[in-house]
Order: sequence, then C-alpha cells, then structure tokens
Amino acid sequence: MSAVQRLPNADPLYAQPSPDRPHYTTGMLLDAQDFLDEQTYHRSRLARALAFVSGGGTLAGLRVEHRQADAATDRAEEIRVSPGLAVDRLGRLIEVPRPACLRLGAWYAARLAEDGGDLLRRSAYDTVAPFLSARAAAAAGTGEFPVVPVRAAVADLYLRFIACERGLTPSFASGPFDALDAVSTSRLRDAYELRLELREGLEGGFLGLPSPGPDLAAIGDPEARRTALQDAILDGWPATGRSGGTGGLDPLDEHPRDLDPSAVFLARVLVPVTADLPPQRDGSAVLVDNWSRRFAPGLGLLSRWIGA
Repeated sequence: MSAVQRLPNADPLYAQPSPDRPHYTTGMLLDAQDFLDEQTYHRSRLARALAFVSGGGTLAGLRVEHRQADAATDRAEEIRVSPGLAVDRLGRLIEVPRPACLRLGAWYAARLAEDGGDLLRRSAYDTVAPFLSARAAAAAGTGEFPVVPVRAAVADLYLRFIACERGLTPSFASGPFDALDAVSTSRLRDAYELRLELREGLEGGFLGLPSPGPDLAAIGDPEARRTALQDAILDGWPATGRSGGTGGLDPLDEHPRDLDPSAVFLARVLVPVTADLPPQRDGSAVLVDNWSRRFAPGLGLLSRWIGA
C-alpha cells in the first residue's frame, strides 16, 4: 500500500452523486472520468440499497474486547476488534478481515501529551453507569464484565471506511507536466480505520449513543404495530445524505465533534482514572460495552427469531 485516502471526500460516494448512468455510443471519445463515473454509479446504487435495507451498523462479528498486557508474549495492553463486517451511513461495506488492535497504553499517553490531558479531564465522569447499555449495566461485576468504575474516562470506538491506493502503473502525466515516466495508481482497496475518541459533554440526559429507532416490538396490538411500522417507513427518509444533495452528512448523537459522520459506532470503552489533574489511570479493569451499537441482523437470524 503506497498511500491512504483518509479524507472523507476522497471517495466519490461522499459527495452524494446524482444517479446518472454513463451512456455510450459507437465512435464516442472516452476518457478516465467516464469509467470512474460508471463505477461511481454502480457503487452508489448498491450503497443506497444497503443504507436503507440494513441501515448503518454491525452486520456480523466486530466484537470489541480489552486485553491485558502479557509480558510472556510481549503483548501490549490493547483494545481488540474481532473480524467482521459493517455498513456505514452511506451504505459502504466495511470489512475487517483479521483481528485489529489499538494499543491502549500508547493511546492514553498520546491523549495526555496532546493538550496536557485537558480533554481527558473533560471526558472523565464520577458516575458512569448511565452511559452504559442496559445489558452491560446489568452484567457488570457478575463475571461477564468488570465492575462499573467509580470514576472513568469515557471513549467510543468507531470503524471508518477508507480507500488505500495500491499499485503504480505507467500513464500520461496529468496537469501542467511533461514527463515520459509518469505513473498513476492502478487499484483502490476498500479498507478501514479504527478511531478511539474521548467523549466530553455527556450530561443532562445526553448519552452520546446511537439511537435504536422506534421500538415496534413493544407495541402489543398487531394493528397498532402495523400502523407504527408504516409511519416509520414514511418518515424514514433522511434529512441529509441524499443522492444529488449538498452539505454532507449531519452528525448523529454518537459522533463527537470533528469525527467523520459516516463512521460506524462499535463500542463504548470506560477507562478507570483518578481524580488527579490531569487524570491518571488507576489500574482497575477497563470495561468494554458492545451492546449500545446498532445491529443489522441478517434475514436468516430474523427468520429464526420469528420462528420461521
């Protein structure tokens, strides 16, 4: 891999392209943009379907775990993400083909160094149980999860689509250049980036977690449930992110400031800290909550759930 396209606008789908299909005629002069536009059309149509059929979230795998350092194997303390597949808000598939890790100690040291620990201070809370999913809060301290820390810095883990440039092929020089040895990227590989972001401002009922959407299962009357389902579909067209639109995606509650709003929320991580300024880690177990994310179950799982 020679370069990573990390900026969101590196992918044409981020520009919300209009669904225009290239149309060819014998004798028509074509250039590289015509072939790129054809790729963009087919990618965007598939992405639109996935964005509404499954919605952004986890399709399979991507369990997040905290692993202690192991001196015997020279393994550093890490946040580990198992292989899996997700779809983001634009409908792009994000695949993690093998286990991926973030070194938690190095991440914490970097947060202390970048602003003297000020963001860590603003992201540390004395009462953190309300920031967990119901499942994690109920299981904490029972053996499945560590106890809820007395004080902790709250961070959220995100999975983000990126494209990696691969392979250089001889080509004509582009721009105001004249060269006989110019090369261009010949392949792009759909890849991913993991981001662990501190969360400040979680107060006054704002939890910074993904919205699960309307709870139709809680409606007991079949006719009322059918009515609620129809209304949810009719009201389901998003305010931003439409084909041919402008202005980009609006961030959701789970997106902190300056994070790519297409990033997929994976897990909430509670890192126990002291009340010192800046906060220091107190050595207690890190708690990882996998259950606040959006899940997008496959049709096989749904059919088993309804007894089919």
